[in-house]
Amino acid sequence: MTSTRPYLIRAIHEWIIDNGWTPYLLADADEGGALLPGGYAQDGKIVLNVSYNATKHLALGNEKVTFTGRFNGVSMPVSIPTDAVLAVYAKETGAGMAFHEEPQGDDRGGLLQGEERPRGKEGRESGEVEEVAKSLENEGSTEERPERDKPGKEEILSSKLPTPGKPSRPTLRIVK
Repeated sequence: MTSTRPYLIRAIHEWIIDNGWTPYLLADADEGGALLPGGYAQDGKIVLNVSYNATKHLALGNEKVTFTGRFNGVSMPVSIPTDAVLAVYAKETGAGMAFHEEPQGDDRGGLLQGEERPRGKEGRESGEVEEVAKSLENEGSTEERPERDKPGKEEILSSKLPTPGKPSRPTLRIVK
């Protein structure tokens, strides 16, 4: 059975784009087979803006995520195995999905009932992945955006409130 990870990456990416948000991808920079620009990783992780405006030739494939991105004004190819993708989330809200690192050769895409989730490298759980993603957010951004243009916490919270009598759209959240 094939892994569900590439399908979930594509689905969450599309959902983020449909909502008008900026999709960010957190990846394990130390994963073998990853082609990444040097000097942008922190603690072995890198955050990349994978919006269509920030990339060229974006391909979210079953085996790898590939695109051409600009880093300090220089266009560089990027290739990341899907197993190295740790999270896909919206920059503006943090909504998205974090993935646990799969052991090599594990194509189940999930756990059987009663199985314990494997811990990632360095013993990280999904909540810690989210913290790393937030700390790396500005490091891996390929989109320059002044602080004054960023929505404040109040704007984000007020934009998520449902209107009375109108059903709200579901959101994805990382469960700890």
